[in-house]
Amino acid sequence: MATDVERIIQCIKQGDQDGVQMHLDDYNTEHSQCFFFNVEERERRKFRRNKVREYVPDSDSDRGSDDDEREDSELDLRRRLASALMWFIRMQLQPGVLRVCLRTLRILSRDRQALAPFITDSAILTLARLGGISSQFPEEEEEGEEKEQWGSACSTTSPASSNSEPTACSADSHDRMREVIIETRGVRQREAHRADRIHSMLARGKKDARGERDEEGDEWYDDGEVWRKEAMKTLCNVIYNSQRAQERASALRLLPGLTGKLKDSIRSAAPPSGQFYDLRLLFLLTALRPELRKQLQQARGVSMLTAVLEQCLQVRWVEDHEVAADPRAPPISRDASQRAIEILKILFNITYSVHRQEPDEEDAALYRHLAAVLRHCLLVSCEEEELADELQGHTVNLLSALPLQCLDVLLSVRLGEGSKESGGINMDCVHSLLLFMERKLDRGQKLKEKLTPVLNLLTESCRAHRETRHYLRQQVPNLTQSYTSPFNALLQSSYAAVPVHSCCTFIAQILPPLRDLGLRPEQGDTLKNKLVRLMTHVDTDLKHCAAELLFVLCKENVGRFVKYTGYGNAAGLLAARGLLSGRGPSSQPQYSSDSDSDTEEYRQAKDKINLVTGRVEEQQPDPMEGMTEEEKEAEAVRLISMFNRLSRRKIIQPMGVTADGRLAPLCGQQRNNSLEEEEEEQEADFEDELD
Repeated sequence: MATDVERIIQCIKQGDQDGVQMHLDDYNTEHSQCFFFNVEERERRKFRRNKVREYVPDSDSDRGSDDDEREDSELDLRRRLASALMWFIRMQLQPGVLRVCLRTLRILSRDRQALAPFITDSAILTLARLGGISSQFPEEEEEGEEKEQWGSACSTTSPASSNSEPTACSADSHDRMREVIIETRGVRQREAHRADRIHSMLARGKKDARGERDEEGDEWYDDGEVWRKEAMKTLCNVIYNSQRAQERASALRLLPGLTGKLKDSIRSAAPPSGQFYDLRLLFLLTALRPELRKQLQQARGVSMLTAVLEQCLQVRWVEDHEVAADPRAPPISRDASQRAIEILKILFNITYSVHRQEPDEEDAALYRHLAAVLRHCLLVSCEEEELADELQGHTVNLLSALPLQCLDVLLSVRLGEGSKESGGINMDCVHSLLLFMERKLDRGQKLKEKLTPVLNLLTESCRAHRETRHYLRQQVPNLTQSYTSPFNALLQSSYAAVPVHSCCTFIAQILPPLRDLGLRPEQGDTLKNKLVRLMTHVDTDLKHCAAELLFVLCKENVGRFVKYTGYGNAAGLLAARGLLSGRGPSSQPQYSSDSDSDTEEYRQAKDKINLVTGRVEEQQPDPMEGMTEEEKEAEAVRLISMFNRLSRRKIIQPMGVTADGRLAPLCGQQRNNSLEEEEEEQEADFEDELD
């Protein structure tokens, strides 16, 4: 049975806290999983009407007017209920009543068309105050319309009223309450239908990853903590769904109060249970308001958020840029993982452009400190595999935003028991990036978003560090599998001495020695095959990043690059760099001298390899076998004539490689004229021969 919303509004007007709590409990249970209200149905109906434009309905019932009126009536009820509740929560309510009211407001705030009561200054400040955020904008300075709307519309309800007769409101209070509820009908035309720009990382209608677990566990917390979390959830929904609310939140200076609350949590022994929603709100504000990103960065937000991240992950330092690694430490909890992810997203919002800048000494030290914490994020384990993967993904995004010269701390950690190494350098971080990249390649979803940052990171590390380049070319044991052998600890602590057997798998080399020359470079399931396939991907940025990584692993040597990938796959990068002629710039000074890595199989088949496809092709029959020299010459002339005709009609454009290794049109106007004359002479010669 549907909840009577009008009855709830009447209980609010009468100050009946018991009645409000009882009816709102039913309303919340009924709509707890409702995220769109009537928006989806309205869009489907609109689509059906637009799809058949020539159909003329025979009656008013065919027009769907009754459905529209019913939807408008339900929408109006939701707006009135939201307006009444926003007025009601400003009174002195019992904790349980306030909690259920805020939970209803959270449900109503999911509907974009019912946001008019939420986007006034008073509503935003009320929710912020209940969420524990102090605003520097005093409520007394609000405009007259809002002050009248949120004035003393009803006498204060005593907490004891729940056990006695409900406290009645005066007639004047009832009139004011009626004005508050009806006011939304005029506001909705101005505010509720605004089209909002939403950050790409935010998906409309996506359920909170935390689910309803918090609601189930709310009873274990004190009521103050519960309603603070509900108020923050409501405020997050409002900011997310309304551009007007975003603008007002910026003008009301909520950011300083929010950052002050986070600073207080750093000084406390343990962060409050609702810190996730403080971080979520801060992420929304920095994602949707550019001026707030700059304001947070100037207020030393990077340093503050790094400290919150350290507290969240319980970081312990060994040296200035080295976090203590404890293999016996328990995995990061679900709550801590989610808070760390939100912190990484906020940090990315305020640092995504710093890699283009030259940091001063103070900023460089700050970013190096952050990079050391991010290295810990790459290596730490979480209770849930999905959260661990998401944590690594946001860590990679943030690392790609930091200045390259500040990422040296990723490899400067001392070797420990079980560390991956190359040339005496710790490769644990590179190994983690390699595993992450391979997982994303295997999943094949959102490749550009997921792969571009990690490809760029590995490329720059290979370009700057010989040890990284060597590590990615060699065969690396994959110790992330679950071992059942009793020698598991020995395998993880000393993988170099372990022979290949059934309980130990190996990550495919990116550039293994060429042996099977009968397959194209893009054919197969090795890591190299997957990266070569990306070199012809439809997305330009993605294919360039994949090609760049392979090119750097080949020490930017054109011949070696073509050898491993085939000229057809390599042509895009070579054309962009002006290397199509094969005569590129001299070898880069950061690379060591070339060594002979050709296998015996490659040496034997080298002359038979098709450089375009990168493999040994089957012997094909000669198409000119049995033709005389005159017939061969005539066929060649005919082909030239056909190409010239296609070129003049601009169906194709013959290109050539210039002296600087770039593509340029092969034929100019003068050459076209000469070719036309030659073609006319050749056609005349053919006619003479036929005669």
